Amino acid sequence: MPLLTSAQGSEVVRLARRTLDSYVSTEERPESARWTGYLGERRGAFVTLNLRAPEGVSLRGCIGFPYPVKELGEAVVVATIGAASEDPRFPPVQPSELTGILVEVSALTKPETIRVGKRSELPSTIRVGTDGLIISTSYQSGLLLPQVAVEFNLKASDFLTEACIKAGLPPDSWLLDGVNVQKFQAEVFGEVVPRGTIKAVTFK
Repeated sequence: MPLLTSAQGSEVVRLARRTLDSYVSTEERPESARWTGYLGERRGAFVTLNLRAPEGVSLRGCIGFPYPVKELGEAVVVATIGAASEDPRFPPVQPSELTGILVEVSALTKPETIRVGKRSELPSTIRVGTDGLIISTSYQSGLLLPQVAVEFNLKASDFLTEACIKAGLPPDSWLLDGVNVQKFQAEVFGEVVPRGTIKAVTFK
């Protein structure tokens, strides 16, 4: 799948921002749109909301779709509303918070199962800062975006462990044959200041 251009990445973030401001202010979901071009391509996507405050930046909500089940435009709209109102870790975003929130959108590649001869070789296949992880069984799953490993200074093995914990599994479950490990990459674009400049985000 072709990479998003800088202009396309900026437009995706502006779409998320318009959706956020409108939904939080009115509590009305936008009407369904007919998406064309790159916005009409099916891609996984996550929307992350970070709250900027004098003491620093903190997570305010993050929701998305790991698999390409929706058109990118629709995925961004639905994920934005979810991040603002449905993340179980946080109360719904209030209108008074909008001017302090930074919007970030991650457009995902299709997750691929990692295949190795020995499970202990899994860490060697993961590029910290580039790959995100999905750990799953028949009943549980957990996802970590690529930026998480960098933000928390995790080695590849630690990243696998944290993904297991996110899935509600024992920390070393990635070593078990019955646990599926997938990786994906993400193109990330975000606001530098709320409602302001947008740039591509890299994590190294």
